[in-house]
Amino acid sequence: MKKKVLSMLLTSVMVLSLAACGGGSSESASTEGNTANSEVESNGKVVGVAMPTQSSERWIKDGDNMKKQLEALGYEVDLQYAEDDVQQQVAQIENMLASGVSCLVVASIDSSALVNPLSQAKAAGIPVVAYDRLLMDTDAVSYYATFDNKGVGTAIAKYVEEKMDLANATEPLTFEMFMGSPDDNNAYMLYDGIMEVIQPYIDNGILVCKSGQVDFESNNTLRWDQQTAMKRCEDILTSSYADEKIDIVFSAYDGLSYGVKAALEGAGYQVGSEDWPLITGQDAELMAVKNIIAGSQAMSIAKDTRILAEKCVAMVQAVLEGGTPEINDETTYDNGKLIVPSYLCEPVAVDKDNYKEILVDTEYYTEAEIGE
Repeated sequence: MKKKVLSMLLTSVMVLSLAACGGGSSESASTEGNTANSEVESNGKVVGVAMPTQSSERWIKDGDNMKKQLEALGYEVDLQYAEDDVQQQVAQIENMLASGVSCLVVASIDSSALVNPLSQAKAAGIPVVAYDRLLMDTDAVSYYATFDNKGVGTAIAKYVEEKMDLANATEPLTFEMFMGSPDDNNAYMLYDGIMEVIQPYIDNGILVCKSGQVDFESNNTLRWDQQTAMKRCEDILTSSYADEKIDIVFSAYDGLSYGVKAALEGAGYQVGSEDWPLITGQDAELMAVKNIIAGSQAMSIAKDTRILAEKCVAMVQAVLEGGTPEINDETTYDNGKLIVPSYLCEPVAVDKDNYKEILVDTEYYTEAEIGE
């Protein structure tokens, strides 16, 4: 009897001790989250998720959303970032294949470098879903989840058209372009979307690019790199704008916009002055939103990665479980080998007037994060 009572007491002490471990700390919250995840029964399938870099806030959000949603369905997730190193991404995907993943989700750095490992995936019967960057020159890809990339460019250009009242302008306005990476098919589509809107204004002389760098070959930015954009902007300011201001900067990504901002400030432009140009962007990164509020960036394109991840996860589930994902485009995305069935999420222009509605009210960001 004494032994039984002693045993019960020891059991009670152990329970209390375990309950006391980490109570109320951030570590405790993490542990509780892991416990909640562990309650989702694993289906024994592993999804490899290859992301390009953690240097951009948006890709961190993409990876986190993807992992969370896949794990909620019982999949194990091998999430890897390659830090914009092409060969590192190749190696990561090869390692995923060697470890026996059931499916691959790939947001490529340079998809031309992935043709061989993706052919290995196809040979092994491992389905591949392209995430926000089309995988070119391969027949291994099953589906593509992205935003309407040409629509992103169109939204950027239409915003400028409206805010600068181009349709009624009588005096020329100067502009420069900072487009995306030449190894990313999205960059070409975004550029096409912009040009479709602004070409008539270039033709009638309302929009003037003093550097002459209007074609994509001269205004692209390898790896969407901020420092590259800053250096190019510095060069343009020195060579073409010694005696005149830039009115408009078509920037294809928030990171490029930061580089342009730094170059302008270095050249003596002041945020808030009448000489400060209208600068666009893409991704609605937290820093970009703060810049929009401060007035150094006019707008960005909001791309809710929660929705994009949801569509991609549905594609993964379909290829692994024999279902059919929602597709809304079966004609646009020709990768050189096949037209890839795609789901296009809608891009939304965000500026000082609507960022609360688009980003705060939807809980994409909190007011505390934005700093209000």
